[in-house]
Amino acid sequence: MHSIRKGLSLIAIVSVIAACADDPGDTDAPAVIAEIPEGYNTPIPPSIMTPDSVESRLGTLEFFDGVPTQETADRVMENLLFLRGVETFLNGIPAASIEAIRLGLIGLGATEAHHLVVTEKLMDSNPIFLTANTDTVYAFSTFDLEKTGPLVIEVPAGSGPGTVNDAFFRFVVDMGAPGPDKGQGGKYLIVPPGYEGELPDGYFVASSRSYINALVLRGFLVDGKPDAATDMFSKGVKIYPLAEKDNPPEMVIFSGSEVNYNTIHANDYTFYEELAHVLDKEPIDFIDPELRGLFASIGLQKGKPFDPGPAAKKTLTEAVAVANATARTLAFRSPLKEAYIYEDSVWQDAFIGGDYQWLRDGGEGGRYLDARTMFFYMATVNTPAMVLKMVGLGSQYAAASKDSQGNAFNGAKTYQLHIPPNVPAKDFWSLVVYDTQTRSELQTGNPFPSLNNQRNAIEENPDGSVDIYFGPQAPEDKEGNWIETVPGKSWFVILRLYGPLEPWFDKTWQPGEIELME
Repeated sequence: MHSIRKGLSLIAIVSVIAACADDPGDTDAPAVIAEIPEGYNTPIPPSIMTPDSVESRLGTLEFFDGVPTQETADRVMENLLFLRGVETFLNGIPAASIEAIRLGLIGLGATEAHHLVVTEKLMDSNPIFLTANTDTVYAFSTFDLEKTGPLVIEVPAGSGPGTVNDAFFRFVVDMGAPGPDKGQGGKYLIVPPGYEGELPDGYFVASSRSYINALVLRGFLVDGKPDAATDMFSKGVKIYPLAEKDNPPEMVIFSGSEVNYNTIHANDYTFYEELAHVLDKEPIDFIDPELRGLFASIGLQKGKPFDPGPAAKKTLTEAVAVANATARTLAFRSPLKEAYIYEDSVWQDAFIGGDYQWLRDGGEGGRYLDARTMFFYMATVNTPAMVLKMVGLGSQYAAASKDSQGNAFNGAKTYQLHIPPNVPAKDFWSLVVYDTQTRSELQTGNPFPSLNNQRNAIEENPDGSVDIYFGPQAPEDKEGNWIETVPGKSWFVILRLYGPLEPWFDKTWQPGEIELME
């Protein structure tokens, strides 16, 4: 038998050498001649074998002829639950965020589709709301198409950008200026998933993949005041089931200004409970089987209680903490080169990749997962209008969470931002400062932690440029160019250009870096 094995080994070696000789240009030819391991009759590539002991970040993993010991099996399966818990958080943020908005509006009393929350005194820093602006009047509603059936939304003429997003923050339809009504107003019909009834003429029809949806409308200020937009939304927006079009319910308006309510998903174990509610509510094909399988792998499955045992709950609690740290890294110290608008600059783009569906390189790179996580951890509303180049229309954004040296902002210190002359904004530009913990407006002595070149008396330099200061106290004689910060806290800022012009898009105009003042 020994001689037979030896003969087979020689044949194998000769065969491999011959194969290499037949095609000397074949770069994929084996670099190492496989020997016959003990216990085998033929050569076995070492690359397909598992050693009896493997060193890893989990410690030493041990096997008997490829079979893991029970200790190793327990360790790697606990790690698998941890990994999938991390991925569930990172991929589930859009759904949990919509759910948090729904719950936040319910807390104000807005429980029905025809209930509208309007920020009639603008969005101040009392609400906990992801990176809202202080420059426009908002109108919010969440609605349940399973309850209402096809839903009519009447948008008044003159409305600014408006959008409906589904329960995974996917785009359903634009309204107002970027929508099919082009700012002239119109009736929209939002159709629930699986609806097979007849659809009447006279509506802009859009189908949603989910039952729960969110409506966000924005209205621009007139003479620096919110009154006109508030009146437009309070009197002109109508929301009612198609089945009740002949006798629609009266709209109920709730104030979203100067009140505290939370619309942000949890960053601890309760995040999974928020997501569980979404999965229970929505139809099966609301998300694809791959994502649904990820969520189910940690116990989140439609129609089943989410009740992990003590050990699993401990693992998932750690997983969500690491996932939250990962999302915060993507947001505040992004390693993604595409996140930065300019070379050697801290200014970041919100929509990395320029695709509202988060497709990378036109889809060749699949879903740009890190870009999607970063955006929805920091912001709300998903619309193609935010990534299109629309010169003189819409708005563009740049965010900074670090100074020129790459250090996180310290609310106890003073910083200076130089805004060059001729800011490429047809309408106006603004700066809003946010809390790094809540990603909401920074709560200071001023309910509006912002400056707007249309509303505020900002002092210009002789060349038309502007210097803005951030700190706990205003530099002498610079109160009009100052935004207050809070000692003991960090912050970040978003520059918004309304009606962005060509120099913004071709990058011939660029904001300065934010410098620490000694």
